[in-house]
Amino acid sequence: MKRKEMTNLELTAHQGLTGQAAKDRLAQYGSNQLVAAKKASIWRQIGRHLADVSSLVLLFAVLLASYMAIFQGGGWTKSIVIGSILVINVIIGMYQEASAEKALAALQSMSLPTTTVRRDDVAQTIEAKNVVPGDLVLLKAGDQVPADGVVLSSTNLAIDEAVLTGESVPVEKAALPALTDLKDEQLIYSGTAVTAGTAVAQVVTTGMATELGQIAGLLNKTKKRATPLQGRLNRLSGWLTAFAVLGGLAIFALSIWMQNQGLADSLMIGISLAVAAVPETLPIIVTISLAHGVKRMAKRNAIMRRVNAVETIGGVDVIASDKTGTLTQNKMTITRYWAPQNSTALPAEELNHAGRELLRYLGLATNAEIQTVAGEEQTTGDPTELAIIRWLTSNGASRQTFEATAPRLAEDPFDSTKKTMTTLHQLKDGRRLVIVKGAFDRLPVDWQPGELARAKRVHDDFGRDALRVLAVGYKVVPAGQRVDWAELTQKLTFAGLVGIIDPPRPEVIPAIREAKAAGIKPVMITGDHMVTAEAIAKEIGLLEPGQLVMSGDELRTLTDEELAARIEQTAVYARVSPTDKIRIVQAWQQTGATVAMTGDGVNDAPALKAADVGIAMGITGTEVSKSAADMVLTDDNFATIISAVREGRTVYQNILKAVEFLVGVNFAQIFLMVGAVLMGWGAPLLAEQLLLINVLADGIPGFYLSREPGEKAAMQQAPVANDESLFARGLGGRLVTRAVTFTLLTLGAYGLGRFVFSADQPAVGMTVTFLILAIGSMIDIYAIKDRQPLTWRSLKRNPRLNRALLGTIGLLIVIAMVPGLQGLFGLVTLPVSAWMLVVIGVFIPTGVLELKKRLALRNGRQLSQLLED
Repeated sequence: MKRKEMTNLELTAHQGLTGQAAKDRLAQYGSNQLVAAKKASIWRQIGRHLADVSSLVLLFAVLLASYMAIFQGGGWTKSIVIGSILVINVIIGMYQEASAEKALAALQSMSLPTTTVRRDDVAQTIEAKNVVPGDLVLLKAGDQVPADGVVLSSTNLAIDEAVLTGESVPVEKAALPALTDLKDEQLIYSGTAVTAGTAVAQVVTTGMATELGQIAGLLNKTKKRATPLQGRLNRLSGWLTAFAVLGGLAIFALSIWMQNQGLADSLMIGISLAVAAVPETLPIIVTISLAHGVKRMAKRNAIMRRVNAVETIGGVDVIASDKTGTLTQNKMTITRYWAPQNSTALPAEELNHAGRELLRYLGLATNAEIQTVAGEEQTTGDPTELAIIRWLTSNGASRQTFEATAPRLAEDPFDSTKKTMTTLHQLKDGRRLVIVKGAFDRLPVDWQPGELARAKRVHDDFGRDALRVLAVGYKVVPAGQRVDWAELTQKLTFAGLVGIIDPPRPEVIPAIREAKAAGIKPVMITGDHMVTAEAIAKEIGLLEPGQLVMSGDELRTLTDEELAARIEQTAVYARVSPTDKIRIVQAWQQTGATVAMTGDGVNDAPALKAADVGIAMGITGTEVSKSAADMVLTDDNFATIISAVREGRTVYQNILKAVEFLVGVNFAQIFLMVGAVLMGWGAPLLAEQLLLINVLADGIPGFYLSREPGEKAAMQQAPVANDESLFARGLGGRLVTRAVTFTLLTLGAYGLGRFVFSADQPAVGMTVTFLILAIGSMIDIYAIKDRQPLTWRSLKRNPRLNRALLGTIGLLIVIAMVPGLQGLFGLVTLPVSAWMLVVIGVFIPTGVLELKKRLALRNGRQLSQLLED
């Protein structure tokens, strides 16, 4: 809310708006509600999924196969099978989007259904959506502010603005005498909560014009960028499509030119090659791997709202974390105290006699309460006073116990003008005890010689350590003295100081250490004070020597280019706005980093959505932050993020193994088809056989790669860069080895089967090739699923994979031997000698890959020894 808007504000009369004026303004300004962005229609969503490269290839294959079935008398097997795969892929994509954005719905739910306004000089309860600019809103403790406005009158008003600013301490609000002297403490904002006091406020802006509405607008405009995995798979699909097109054109031309085949047969071979080029089950395997990762993460208290984020979290380079409630406990706690009798400040848990007296005075002058209901902590009162109650409880004391010996007679409550609270108590000897707590510089203390200088020194030390300081003074007065607060609070005896802070979560320090070891840079982004943020960041090990701390004011003076130049050196951002958070996230993204953003407030929602992985807190987080996030931590434990990173890296490794398992054979199929035609043999495999290999032989075992445990060194490796190729880290070399092995093996098997084990019978060569390619590609999954050489232990590690493999091999053998099934897929009965060739051939690819592993391991050891020498 801009102050410029307020200086020209026309104040509403004490009686409030008239009913007609309110009606007119509702028509002028619209409903006090948030507007969601228009969602794409279901047909547009389907079209977007069909526009994917791999889907286009399958769609082309379906159209060609259907054309052949209608006009050339071919069967419908190809069309049905390929079409079914295409439909399944689209449905899976649509299902992933079914859990899409609910952030605006959650924002809308934050508005209370009713609020109290004064209209026609009558206080009346109306629906919050009908509040209009100019309305006089009546607020009390426990109310939610329905719109942005200015405080006209108030009594001890305090508002919790954590949902917007991230600060854990309520903000004191007060009415100022003139709008020309407008200050932040006079402004209130929609969605915030009144924690104390009462007020009359005039509404200035409603709906999308409020601060909350501006956040909603950011959510509407902010778009998720494609995940790194999506980009890599799209590029892979592009390469495979290029190979398919070139290979299809080559085969089409060669079939007509060299084989003298007709157009129909040439088109059939083209369809076969299109089918061979696309790993039809890869999208499904990727989705299953991600879904399995979702289940495993849920067991570790990380709920994934967007499936693709499972892989993305494993590749994050930066975790930009909100401070309050994420890195800290969101529980103000007394950590140190000092009394004049002490030479130095002491830890809160080390109470001496002076400390116990200080504890007693604080306990008597406190109104907060903490109760445990059904195993959950329920609090009432100001966070500072709740810190006092926690200090009492940790030392076996209670407010009720102290009041039993010194019952309260009267209270002068805290207000923002005097910055103190005073209580009067009855002592057993008839005298009365006066206790004053509040700001150090507002206590009217009768200082002893040298005491003030010592207290100031301790006060400043606490401030440098980002502690919020609370001072306490007391005085004993005679019995029957009249209650004159101005007189009672003079010439106090100083009792001491306490330092209060929202402490770090104990699990955060080792989690940050592990994140850094994994090549991840943790960054703090908070709306809190710069000094507090810097102190916490140093304590948890996030801020290291040489790294920068930047305020929101400084950040807003920088251009995007200047921010990008300093982004990698800055570890802490304090006093930032929602727009600032998005700029920080996007500046990191411009460097090529994959960014995770954690948070729990409404103010975090746009940045959570802009980040590659938005992470919300499940316990302290607002519904808005959860809906905008990709991942929700059910335990609010920062360490859970690191567990999620480890799981994400495992998922990504398993997806890479699936790519290696499927794509290597697909390349071999392309080379096999082209090579056989070049040799004048014609097509060595039919489209139905290729589909059976891709969907059944490769697909079913591939599903169980998702259950492979992670590599031991996963968290000691650098994150996968956004621009890193899918074929990096040795995958390209392994794919080449596998493709070459299968190409040479299957060409040789086809030649032997057709010309050696039969009298130039293409069907025999085709059957031998089919069995070796199908069963051999399944068996060598064992060499792929573990980067280390195979052992008996690793063979038994995934029993579901073993069972799936045995079942699929048995099914393929049945298809190859049962006459009815043979004819359906173009296979024939093999002689015993040809079966011997099959038995030997299926183990050759695994042997080649294992040999390569052992040679690489031996060479690595030799290199390591050479470097050591």
